[in-house]
Amino acid sequence: MVFPPVREELRGIEPYGAPQHPLDLVPVQLNTNENPYGPSEACAADIAAAAGAAAASLNRYPDREHVELRTALAAYLARDTPHRITPEQVWAANGSNEVMLQLLQAFGGPGRTAVSFAPTYSMYPEYARDTHTRWVAGRRADDFGLDLEAARELVEAEQPHVVFLPSPNNPTGTALAPEAIGALCELVGERGIVVVDEAYGEFRRAGSASALELLPLHRNLVVTRTMSKAFAAAGLRLGYLAADPAIADAVRVVRLPYHLSSITQAVALAALRHAPELLAAVDSLRSERDATVTWLRDLGLDVADSDANFVLFGTFADRRAVWEGLLALGVLIRETGPEGWLRVSIGTADEMAAFRQALSTVIQDATQDSSTDSSKEQS
Repeated sequence: MVFPPVREELRGIEPYGAPQHPLDLVPVQLNTNENPYGPSEACAADIAAAAGAAAASLNRYPDREHVELRTALAAYLARDTPHRITPEQVWAANGSNEVMLQLLQAFGGPGRTAVSFAPTYSMYPEYARDTHTRWVAGRRADDFGLDLEAARELVEAEQPHVVFLPSPNNPTGTALAPEAIGALCELVGERGIVVVDEAYGEFRRAGSASALELLPLHRNLVVTRTMSKAFAAAGLRLGYLAADPAIADAVRVVRLPYHLSSITQAVALAALRHAPELLAAVDSLRSERDATVTWLRDLGLDVADSDANFVLFGTFADRRAVWEGLLALGVLIRETGPEGWLRVSIGTADEMAAFRQALSTVIQDATQDSSTDSSKEQS
């Protein structure tokens, strides 16, 4: 008998999590796609006041349906679509992670299938595992875009109940064309739902449409967002979706009672009141991202086109050695994605300068070591 008596498929599994190091030891942390620009003192004070006001009634349960917050989120989403979004179309939870889990609780489960296209967000198969949903991963094209014909074939063969289409995709940063999303919505039909994960949607390039614009055309479409990235509120843990009201109602069935605390709701509402300020850095982060892509390509590296606040680059024969070399110089990035690739989050101008200097040093040292080894072999 092995203790604890955990489910067999969970035995020996390590919990999900990116590496964490103290800031005093690793001052440049570019591995979790956070917005490097925090709220102003005035914004933080307003948020603190909202939390304090909510604290006065913590003896009472929060609004189970978080109606005020859903109304505010619907108003915020209106900036990305010409179509009206109502509070009944919106649902929020503790990060988009919980939103995704609730979607699979409602639409996945035993005897049902979820599909996505790798490389993609590593938590999707874990949501499937945790809800006893069968998981099937197709493949992306060589440029990390979606091979629509291959995707059609997989969907036709597997008949999934849930399809995950992150746009921009993590870890590649690749955005999807609205036509591809619409085609898969039509192919899946009302047998299932298509979830477009727009966690990094605010970082997409100018002129790129949000999947929110497609909501009136496809009843089975779900668009998810988060306040963790562009909104500079990773510590808040607030994710949300927009969909047909019937889908939001289905998620309400599986949510735990009072799943969003009074504090979370109050702080999220305060943050939304400061949306222009909290989103003010998005344009500069886009510019820094594009400059990083150009610089990496000038080094002769392969770089994926990115519409997010991170860049996937490679390829390295030993990416772990490069990652460790950067860490030794005080720069933490992410060892993720296909073999040989690394991902760097976009930070402040100073942080990106430190990253460029460190990567240049690591590559130069590796080149010198290779030349030394070659000379030894010849001698």
